[in-house]
Amino acid sequence: MNENNGKAVQSDALVLFGITGDLAYKMIFPALYAMAKRGALTAPVIGVALQKWTRGQLQERVKDSLQHAGGIDDQKAFDRLLSLLRYVSGDYSHAETFTALKKELGDARHPAHYLAIPPLLFETVIRGLGTAGLAKGARVIVEKPFGRDLASARELNRVAHSVFPEEAIFRIDHFLAKEAIMNIHYFRFANAFLEPIWNRNYVAGVQITLAEDFGVEKRGAFYETVGCLRDVIENHLFQEVALMAMEPPVSQDSDALQTEKAKVFRAMRPLQPDDLVRGQYNGYREEPGVARDSDVETFCALRLFIDSWRWEGVPWYLRSGKYLAETVNEVLVQLKPPPHKLFEDSPRTVDGANYVRFQLSPRSTIALAGRVKSKGKQFVGDQKELSMIEEECGERLPYERLLEDAMAGDHMLFTREDTVDAAWAVVDPVLKDQPPSIPYRRGSWGPKEAEALITEDGGWHNPSLEEQEPEDVEQRISSA
Repeated sequence: MNENNGKAVQSDALVLFGITGDLAYKMIFPALYAMAKRGALTAPVIGVALQKWTRGQLQERVKDSLQHAGGIDDQKAFDRLLSLLRYVSGDYSHAETFTALKKELGDARHPAHYLAIPPLLFETVIRGLGTAGLAKGARVIVEKPFGRDLASARELNRVAHSVFPEEAIFRIDHFLAKEAIMNIHYFRFANAFLEPIWNRNYVAGVQITLAEDFGVEKRGAFYETVGCLRDVIENHLFQEVALMAMEPPVSQDSDALQTEKAKVFRAMRPLQPDDLVRGQYNGYREEPGVARDSDVETFCALRLFIDSWRWEGVPWYLRSGKYLAETVNEVLVQLKPPPHKLFEDSPRTVDGANYVRFQLSPRSTIALAGRVKSKGKQFVGDQKELSMIEEECGERLPYERLLEDAMAGDHMLFTREDTVDAAWAVVDPVLKDQPPSIPYRRGSWGPKEAEALITEDGGWHNPSLEEQEPEDVEQRISSA
């Protein structure tokens, strides 16, 4: 049980499987340090990995991580974090490893087990925890991707449920803990002016771009097992679609939110090969750990439809990739043009029509584009943006928020079993039957075939970090 008189029980230990890996080094250690600085981390942190490290070696690894992540500016918090660290060395397939973990846990009765390990090891660790009696009263935190397709996701859920109840399973997508992503949900339902136009009657189409101007770096071997469709589209971008498309939940309860997201995923039309363009940047096959004849996609663009009363007939275009022109995440809601061409320069197509733009990174911006008359007698004008830019001073790290929420039993920023299954069901057809990857130039916006996918709907809007000029009307909102 993870509740006491209807209230979630706080985890009294954090067990980190894979503590010697890159995820712990780059993301989790800085998050733990941030928690320690706020006084939010008081439970022991027990690392488990194959390497025969000493506790001192682990502490040095944490120190090196924090120095690379921005430095150590609170010595007391750093010392407190080091004092909480423990280490268990062992093979995940050996019972002795879990026996040693049980001993290290001591009196802890409600540990949170974080699986920061490759997905192929999930089942081994989950079964090991169950056999050792370490699942009772505990929670398990699982990193994406949760499965490789619908069948493997269902099998993984079956294994997890054989040991942990659903309420004790926390499936991480760190995108959901980003302030800008959370703001989509808030902005949509905290304001009344969007609702009248947020439907098929006024929206011509939606574009979502998540681009990176760098490659797979040292993660070639991992990327070979997933590709862009599994790694980004099926989870990160589908979650953004759900937040943009969902109906208002009946309450702020996490189950109410997940229920509305699940409805969106179930309404998505399963993808077909003609809806998809796969690309691979030039030189990918020369990356360390990548097969010389690899067909794994580093770019993916797709056309999606949501068969619901609100969104029937509205195309959703999603794309993501490595070595693209910018590093940016943006959602563009393209509105339909006015029904009558009253002015000479009134747009008759979506090109030049109004839009609502959400830039989610590198900075958080919400913009509304509308036409404004130019000076003079003639009724002509230009399209201008009214934009709100949120200065993200002191924003909490995504993993900091997720770890704290999971240890507190708060599911709001995690995914539920039915939403995972429904999302995989959308992409499953093109995992079995997909077009080959098309080479594209580094620094471009992907293969030209991706442009052909959207031509009839006006083409891609390529986000630019330089597109906001001083002439734009801009309202700054400081969260400092």
